[in-house]
Amino acid sequence: MGGRLTLALDAMGGDHAPSAVVRGANLALRRHPDTEFLFFGREGDLRPLIDRMRKLRGVSQIVHTESVVAADEKPSVALRSGRKSSMRLAIDAVRDGQANAVVSGGNTGALMAMAKFALRTLPGVDRPAISSFFPTLRGETVMLDLGANVVCDARNLVQFAVMGNCFCRSVLGIPDPTYALLNVGSEDMKGGETLQEAAAILRNLALPGSFVGFVEGDDIAKGTVDVVVTDGFTGNVALKTAEGTATLYSEFLQRTFRSSLLAGLGYLLARPAMHKLRKRVDPRRYNGAVFLGLNGIAVKSHGGTDALGFAHAIGVAVDLARHGFLDAMRKDLEGVADVLSNPQVQAAAV
Repeated sequence: MGGRLTLALDAMGGDHAPSAVVRGANLALRRHPDTEFLFFGREGDLRPLIDRMRKLRGVSQIVHTESVVAADEKPSVALRSGRKSSMRLAIDAVRDGQANAVVSGGNTGALMAMAKFALRTLPGVDRPAISSFFPTLRGETVMLDLGANVVCDARNLVQFAVMGNCFCRSVLGIPDPTYALLNVGSEDMKGGETLQEAAAILRNLALPGSFVGFVEGDDIAKGTVDVVVTDGFTGNVALKTAEGTATLYSEFLQRTFRSSLLAGLGYLLARPAMHKLRKRVDPRRYNGAVFLGLNGIAVKSHGGTDALGFAHAIGVAVDLARHGFLDAMRKDLEGVADVLSNPQVQAAAV
């Protein structure tokens, strides 16, 4: 898909906004020179930042708004009172065809509520899901849901699998991904009724790639499959556990190298290898969670990330738009509509 892309950026969303947003867009422009930006936020804060960057200035417009969604604002309140906020207007730009995608580092719950209200869901999707990447021994693995839906039925999990499969093909470029349901064991008899029913349906779906059944928690880091499907409660716990474990080992490693003079000398010898390791597991490289199932592309950047992390979130949005992600997902969902409308599946969703 050629031509220029226009991205709507919530310039006031995130701990380090608007600086990280503007500098992130400038970094992303180097990799994606055919991209234009609509910055939504306070012009007095944005104009001086953008004017310092000649190339960015030439492909950017500022849409002034004084209203900003607070990080701790309840989604219901933001939905009612934030119609003129930087977040909502950026979403509306996608809805109205002014932008190909929206990227925000703001309040996750508010972003999901506003995006679902403004963009609506794709036909065949009951609930949007949050999806992102995990670094693994094999490369990268897509995982969803990461917190949007705490309680799910079999129908939801099947839809998540379809969306995750399409997301993996579009962003990671894997034409025939392997995908599985996260469970307490890999054996076919493990798990509750919901997982068993979802697995039975997925075994009969004609999706690209292969459904391999169930995987366990340690299979995520191993990269056993390309797509891991679970409910939002389990997915969010897995995500936070992985982040906490990474922080723990990083702290252990630093303490070890500081423990003695000999250990410090060892660090000097290992520094090139440690640099490669830090780069490989740098969370900024995997920044950019996607709200799958919406009738528009919405990417959530981590609120605490810096310019490099925000640039990677922009890169995810560009990849989705460039590869016709929404059209591919519509086609996939149409292909499984008959199975998902089965009376037994509907009864399980009650």
